[in-house]
Amino acid sequence: MRRTNVRVVVRARPTANFAGENFQFHEASDSIDMRLPKDETAGLVNNQQESWHFKLDKVMANASQEQVFDICAQDVVRSVMDGYNGTIMAYGQTGAGKTHTMTGGHMGFADRGIVPRCISAIYSEAAARPENNITIKLSYVEIYNELMFDLLTDVGVSEQSGDLAIAEDQKGNIQVRGLSHQAGGTEEQALHIFFQGDTNRHVAEHALNKGSTRSHVVFTIYVESRSRVESSEKVIFSKLHLVDLAGSERVKKTGSDGVMLKEATFINKSLTFLEQVVVALGNKNRDHVPYRQSKLTHMLKDSVGGNCKTTMVANVWPEAKMLEETASTLRFATRMMR
Repeated sequence: MRRTNVRVVVRARPTANFAGENFQFHEASDSIDMRLPKDETAGLVNNQQESWHFKLDKVMANASQEQVFDICAQDVVRSVMDGYNGTIMAYGQTGAGKTHTMTGGHMGFADRGIVPRCISAIYSEAAARPENNITIKLSYVEIYNELMFDLLTDVGVSEQSGDLAIAEDQKGNIQVRGLSHQAGGTEEQALHIFFQGDTNRHVAEHALNKGSTRSHVVFTIYVESRSRVESSEKVIFSKLHLVDLAGSERVKKTGSDGVMLKEATFINKSLTFLEQVVVALGNKNRDHVPYRQSKLTHMLKDSVGGNCKTTMVANVWPEAKMLEETASTLRFATRMMR
């Protein structure tokens, strides 16, 4: 039986050209009202929907990185330490602030994102549980054009074949064969491992974002806990997936061609498959959930569809020219809540 506990949080990117009356944030009621004017080129008969009302678990307009962590990740981290799997993912269009939310900015210690804060919180929780012997390991995988690359190995990404395979055991636990797992003895070591792997990501520049990440990345913290008090050999395994999804994008706006057009095609395709999995999980009458359609959904199977806690941060860019993409992100966010 699936008992996924899902929370959906919307975070708006600060912007100078705010969409004004067409985009209304209601932080008090955690809702958003949007109006998308009809496309006049569509002809006289146009039944396109003009207005939407979105109700979310939490809406944040000018939240600090600390507030985002407290709302989105604190509870998930505690659950992971108690033996549940957890997933925190950032979703949204290119340039909406997903990588800033997950990794952080360059404005100093207070600007660090969800991943470094989760690492700190897990080591703090481990130190507060002296009755348990807790081992922490880390992995970092990049999914680029449906190929999987290990970001923590000594072999450079350009020298890897990208053919890492996903395997599932009899209990339904998912593993990536050949993916390296590095032991994080201390918080400092774990942070160093994360930032070292982060420098290997595929990044490119296009019309919407000078540093657009062109791949999905999944940084995973594995927690293995043994009791020092009880004599039994019982071991509790859990893991926390921290997912920075590549930005969904409309090719006509980004001006992508050549290699970047191919990247955009793979990105949009895998996000569509993620959406199909979410829709299937929300339908109680569906027996089959199409996890195997993409590497991303297959890898996240036991942390999205199992007994786990999942938080999705929907990053939106509330500018007038981005309303179409914002509406698309918010529609997916509401489907995720089901």
